[in-house]
Amino acid sequence: MSIRGLKKKQPKTFKVRIITVDAEMEFSCEMKWKGKDLFDLVCRALGLRETWFFGLQYTIKGMCTWLKMDKKVLDQEIPKEDPISFHFLAKFYPEKVEEELLQEITQHLFFLQVKKQILDEEIYCSPEATVLLASYAVQAKYGDYDPNFHEPGFLAHDELLPKRVLRQYQLTAEMWEEKITAWYAEHRGIARDEAEMNYLKIAQDLEMYGVNYFPIAQNKNHTDLLLGVDAKGIHIYSINNRFSPNKSFEWSSIRNISCSEKELTIKPLDKKAEVFKFFSSQLKVNKLIFQLCIGNHDLFMRRRKVDSIEIQQMKAQAREEKARKKMENQRLAREKQLREEAERAKEELERRLFQLEDEARQANEALLRSQEAAELLAEKAQIAEEEAKLLAQNAAEAEQERQRLELTALKSKEEKRLMEQKMREAELIAVKLVKESDRRAKEAEHLKQDLHEAREAERKAKQKLLDITRLNYPHMAKYPQYSPGDNRDANFDKGSTKLDLKDIDLKRLSFEIERERLDYLEKSRKFEDRLKELKSEIHALKLEEKQAGLYS
Repeated sequence: MSIRGLKKKQPKTFKVRIITVDAEMEFSCEMKWKGKDLFDLVCRALGLRETWFFGLQYTIKGMCTWLKMDKKVLDQEIPKEDPISFHFLAKFYPEKVEEELLQEITQHLFFLQVKKQILDEEIYCSPEATVLLASYAVQAKYGDYDPNFHEPGFLAHDELLPKRVLRQYQLTAEMWEEKITAWYAEHRGIARDEAEMNYLKIAQDLEMYGVNYFPIAQNKNHTDLLLGVDAKGIHIYSINNRFSPNKSFEWSSIRNISCSEKELTIKPLDKKAEVFKFFSSQLKVNKLIFQLCIGNHDLFMRRRKVDSIEIQQMKAQAREEKARKKMENQRLAREKQLREEAERAKEELERRLFQLEDEARQANEALLRSQEAAELLAEKAQIAEEEAKLLAQNAAEAEQERQRLELTALKSKEEKRLMEQKMREAELIAVKLVKESDRRAKEAEHLKQDLHEAREAERKAKQKLLDITRLNYPHMAKYPQYSPGDNRDANFDKGSTKLDLKDIDLKRLSFEIERERLDYLEKSRKFEDRLKELKSEIHALKLEEKQAGLYS
């Protein structure tokens, strides 16, 4: 067969881009492939066996539509683009995630999709529940919390909370991270698949979980209601309340659902109950509602039947896989625990070694300080011994000085007593001298008075003598050769002699008085000198007494 023949037999293909929640894939599809062929190819590529939950979704004219499995891909109303984009999403939701989601890949895809719906606010969640869900998402992504590795700010680039919650509370990113980390630290030891399952178990209890909403009307004029389809049944909501349905039809209570153009009819199992009819804006919406109702009803009926061989095998494999993973996780946990214990023991040994080294270093330093202290003490002891000798010598000298001072004090006391006695004698002498001086002064005064009286008497006598002489011998001056005058001269000489004698006595008396006065002055001067000497000696003795007191 030629190469040209091989080329002619190759089927024509078109490119398809499959977008999952966290990845993108491209495939080449044959022109004749139906929707199921493409869907099976994607499931094989993902390793997915629980295919009944999922579908391929695309958007045309602003409306989200699911690819039909029984029709060719190119025969359906799909976007005209190359490659053609489809979103691989969960189309139907389980009633109980823990019982129905068997494969880990199924669980992971549901986790990613539900997480995205919560963050995009397609599913309402309270702020407290969003923080708890965020902590499980962090556990699934980062594993166990390690404060040494997960430092503040490690969640800065992760989208974990809806924007509505961030706007509702005026908290910083650091505060939100602190709240999430507080829960995250509590999930230690939980594996990734277990954390994702805990996330889904919390999410499945939310009112808007797994519900597809469509605007409907009870008449053809206006749209005033919402119809919701989920795994449990059909619910009718008011336009402004998606949490609490006004009316619900469980799948077990529905007898028939019919669709004709824009009208959809729900017939309850109870034939007496009222038939519910509603209208949608487009025929495509009615068909989409009808398709979702059929799929959810089929799953509802399948859950209540005996599992098929395939499901039983999948559940057995899932149990074995869970058991194996549980054992593996336990083994890893034990190894991790042992490793942590070994690390703690190592850290403890290192800490103990460091502590012992530190203690040894401190002991060496203490030994060195002790040696230095011993040397210093020895030096101080030597200095103290020398000081003791010096003090002993000083004590001996002080004792000698004390004895000398005692002797000096005794001498000083004796000398003081003698000096006091001398002072008393000097005072007595001074008193006597004062008295003698007064007496002599009085005597000198009397003598001066007597001398004055004597001189006055002498003057008067001389005057009288002259007067007598002039009267008896008036011519003596004229006749000096007259002999009788010799006798008178003799007599006059005698009187003059008497007068001279009397003058001599007076002079002698004055001389004696002056001499006594000079003697008195000389004695007074000597007495004053003696008093000064006594005062000097007394002052010296007082200084010696003070010094003796200081020495003592």
